[in-house]
Amino acid sequence: MSIAPSQVGAALKPTDFASDQEVKWCPGCGDYSVLAQTKRILSKLGYDKSNTVFVSGIGCSSRFPYYMATYGFHSIHGRAPTVATGLKLARPDLNVFIVTGDGDALSIGGNHFIHLMRRNIDLKIILFNNRIYGLTKGQYSPTSEHGKKTKSSPMGTVEPPIRPISVALGAEASFAARALDADVKHLEYVLERACKHVGTAFVEVYQNCVIFNDGAYAYAADKGTRADSVVYLEHGKPLVFGKNLDKGIRLNGGGEHQGREDRRSAAPRRAGRRAGVFAEPLASPGVSRTGRHLPRRGRAEIFAAGARADCASRGDAGGGRSSEAPDRAGHVGGRLTRTSACL
Repeated sequence: MSIAPSQVGAALKPTDFASDQEVKWCPGCGDYSVLAQTKRILSKLGYDKSNTVFVSGIGCSSRFPYYMATYGFHSIHGRAPTVATGLKLARPDLNVFIVTGDGDALSIGGNHFIHLMRRNIDLKIILFNNRIYGLTKGQYSPTSEHGKKTKSSPMGTVEPPIRPISVALGAEASFAARALDADVKHLEYVLERACKHVGTAFVEVYQNCVIFNDGAYAYAADKGTRADSVVYLEHGKPLVFGKNLDKGIRLNGGGEHQGREDRRSAAPRRAGRRAGVFAEPLASPGVSRTGRHLPRRGRAEIFAAGARADCASRGDAGGGRSSEAPDRAGHVGGRLTRTSACL
């Protein structure tokens, strides 16, 4: 079901949403960026502090409610969605936000996370994904890269990582987007779109942990390489990227050949049954040349705002899908676009 959003009150300054508590995240942590942009959006949209609640679970990100001059609930590990669901159903007039992390939401809280997406209650979820357990001092998390060496995986992780956007898509989330802590303008835009969405709005934030996983998203965070690594997904616009906008994303319906090209892992074989997604150079914007995979370590991530999207292309992935569904939440253009790959 989808519950109508609450009425917002008179606009306040971003600083009015800051509590009197000392922020105790590590200097340089990406959490500061999310906190700042959240306060900015609440001010911009005229939220009333007395009608706004932040619910968190366990982890560095879950200190969030202490730093907001609103109501807050610091719950237990993985259970923030259950607390927030009960609160919203009992008080539909409240603006309820869930703040969680990759470990909190996708490990012990995975089941609650999935069903929250499925129910489509009018809640907003901000998931801080730093690919590590930071609060407990550096163990690998459900989103850690395959082979990641940490205190709890000294020989390297053996499991492939969970992709939060893919989980949200599988649970039929009505709004799923991804942003980057270092790209504050886009992060602000994504959070604004999420707040305006009626229903469950999920935002994954690629976030750096300077102590235990520094440089987790360096390819996207570094301004020198961001243009060649990031695709901003906007409805009705071509998927072009690069400093000169001379690269693009092509959906190839004949993706079966990809599974034959690389038999070294199960992922390409599974992906071969879906339409392939390639990154390819363009002779000029809008004119395609012969498609080629990115180098194995190269990638192009789609950072979505208001559309359901996952990473667009990666050299070792091969495979993706694209579908469209009728608009359920007033998205731009009246249609809801879903593009996902690297599943």
